[in-house]
Amino acid sequence: RVMFEFKRLVEANMNDLAELLSAEHGKVVADSKGDIQRGLEVIEFACGIPHVLKGEYTHGAGPGIDVYSMRQPLGVVAGITPFNFPAMIPMWMFGVAIAVGNTFILKPSERDPSVPVRLAELMMEAGAPVGVLNVVHGDKVAVDAILEHPLVHAVSFVGSSDIAHYVYQTGAANHKRVQAMGGAKNHGIVLPDADMDQVIKDLSGAAYGSAGERCMALPVVVPVGKKTADELRERMIAEIPTMRVGVSTDAGAHYGPVVTAQHKARVEGWIEQGVKDGAELVVDGRGFSLQG
Repeated sequence: RVMFEFKRLVEANMNDLAELLSAEHGKVVADSKGDIQRGLEVIEFACGIPHVLKGEYTHGAGPGIDVYSMRQPLGVVAGITPFNFPAMIPMWMFGVAIAVGNTFILKPSERDPSVPVRLAELMMEAGAPVGVLNVVHGDKVAVDAILEHPLVHAVSFVGSSDIAHYVYQTGAANHKRVQAMGGAKNHGIVLPDADMDQVIKDLSGAAYGSAGERCMALPVVVPVGKKTADELRERMIAEIPTMRVGVSTDAGAHYGPVVTAQHKARVEGWIEQGVKDGAELVVDGRGFSLQG
C-alpha cells in the first residue's frame, strides 16, 4: 500500500522533482524526468514484491529429507549514491530494500542532495513509518560511519572505481554484505554494414546525453575499416554542432552544464591529454559561450 502510494506521489510531483533535480545537477529537465522515470520502474517492481519474497521447497532432496528456505530481511541497510542520477539510483536501492522489510539509510551525493530528501518526504507522506527511510548528508565522515557501524548489515554503492574499492574493502572488513559498482568505460564497435543514420543518432545520445555523466556513456568508438571510419568521422563532425547546449530549463537544449567547475576542468584535462598523446582534435568544445 505504501509503495503504491509513493509511486503515485512521485508521478504527481514529477515536474517539481525534475526542476529541482535540474537546478542542482545541471542536466536538462527532460533528462531529469528520465532519471526519475527510471527510478519509478524499480518502484513498480517493488510494488509486486510479495511474489519475489516466496521461499523455495524441495521434496526428496535426500532419503527422507525435504529442504525449504525462507527469505528474511537483514534489518538496517544503507545506500551511498552518486551525483549523476540523484533520483534513479536511490530509488533503485531503497525501493526494493524497504519492500522486503529492511529500514534504509541513504547517503546521497553532497553535490545534489535535495531530490533524495524530497523523495524521503514523499515516502513519509505515502505512509511509511518514521525511521524506515532516512537521509544523511556528508562526505567521507558519513560514509565511514555507515561502513563501520555494527547495526548496518549491508551497503550498496555506485560511484568511482577508487571509492568502490574502498567501500567494498572497508564494508567487508566490518562483516557487511557489500555491492560496490565502480566507473564503467564502454566501447562501441561500428561494423561496415551498420546503418550509419542510426549509428550517429545512438552515438550522439550515448556520448553527450545527460551531459556525458552516465555510468553507461559511450566515450570510445571503434570503426572497422577505413571507409567506415571516414564516413563516421565526417558524419559525427557534422552532427556535433547541431546539439544545443543551454540552461537546464531551456526546452530546446540537448544538455546543460556539468555538475561542478571541477568536473568541467576534468573534462578539459582529458581533451588536453588526448592532444598530448597524439590524437587529432577535430571538434573542440572548450571556450564555448552560451547562445545569446
